[in-house]
Amino acid sequence: MTTPDRIGAGGWRIVLLASLGGTLEFYDFVIFGIFARDIAEAIFPASSAIASLMASFAAFAVGYLARPIGGIVLSHYGDRYGRRRVFLWSVFVMSGATLGMGLVPSFAQWGVAASLLMVILRVVQGFCLGGELPGALTYVVETAPRQAPLVCGFVFAFVTLGVATATGVSVGVRTFLPPELIPLYGWRLAFILGGLGGVLSFVLRRNLEESPEFERMKSLASKQPFSELLRTHAPQVVVGTSLVAGTACFNGLFFSHLPAFLSAVLKYDPRQAVLSQTAGVLASALGIFLAGWLAGRMAPRHLLRAGVGLLALLAVPFYTALVDRSVDLTLICVIAGLCAGLTNGTFAVMLTDLFPTRIRFTGVALVFNVGFTLFSGMAPLVATSLIGQSGLPQAPGYLMAACALIALVGSLWAPRYGGAVLKASV
Repeated sequence: MTTPDRIGAGGWRIVLLASLGGTLEFYDFVIFGIFARDIAEAIFPASSAIASLMASFAAFAVGYLARPIGGIVLSHYGDRYGRRRVFLWSVFVMSGATLGMGLVPSFAQWGVAASLLMVILRVVQGFCLGGELPGALTYVVETAPRQAPLVCGFVFAFVTLGVATATGVSVGVRTFLPPELIPLYGWRLAFILGGLGGVLSFVLRRNLEESPEFERMKSLASKQPFSELLRTHAPQVVVGTSLVAGTACFNGLFFSHLPAFLSAVLKYDPRQAVLSQTAGVLASALGIFLAGWLAGRMAPRHLLRAGVGLLALLAVPFYTALVDRSVDLTLICVIAGLCAGLTNGTFAVMLTDLFPTRIRFTGVALVFNVGFTLFSGMAPLVATSLIGQSGLPQAPGYLMAACALIALVGSLWAPRYGGAVLKASV
């Protein structure tokens, strides 16, 4: 059985549906950041604005700590029994948790129980997310292996549009709700819409079939994929985790931390900050898709190196320009998004190339979730702490530069690692 060089309409439909869960993931990721200050005031009140914001970002980070565990559990079933059922049901449970977050009573109503409930829902959400996007990446690569760089780029470009959707919802909320009601109901409406979108994703995905590559080898599926991964592919796990560092830190800072940072710390107009960030997100989505297209014509590692190199060089100047207001906010966000598109559009297909089919889901899930937990989920909290301890508003730039350098070093060991996905381009 041969695999076609081009993807037909049915193939693109599969890729699109596989992307929807990741779109919801990034939507929720950004909604939490955009409304972090409002969530902090409603659910995690404290004596100072910085302390309250740090408590909110701590709850955000706790959800990320559940992702590696969820990734290990869900990818185990994905490598043993199939990709489809895992990311079908994970998006359903994740949607319920997102919906619940929009309905959590305030601290004034329930006290500490409200804070605890929000944290629990974040943990459930994080657990399910651990298998969602890794499962989607594994699924599309195995469905269209000869177009792996392009389809991975498409998945992440579409996922990034979840950020634009989130910022669009934020603009709508700030436009149509009276200002005094935004802290009370704005973030709740955003989470409820995200939960309903996830339910729709579940309904649309029900007719997806199993990936052809898994169907061909399911009789040879690993009985203990996680232990086999650590026994036979430990170096690839380290390399893959480092490859994630640049993308993950950028996403944590630009998508989640930046809105609250611009409005709460630098005192930019919240609506203008969201509009400028949205322009940067759209530029990033375009850059990701173009990088995926280029990665089918040249080694993706070269594009990733260019992207993380630019992030390392420009991160501190970016934050300095924000602090000094020396560059138009929209312009600088667009430049940042385009630079990040080079690494965001190539790292995913490089991860799938690190592992063979029988343990690919487990391998991708482990490095993706560990990398995003360390470098993305913790980034808003670390960045806020750095600002508080150093007194330098541009401190997050140093965090971004360090993570970009980690990815750059990791890329030196990335070529030819055994997944055979990129054998034609490396």
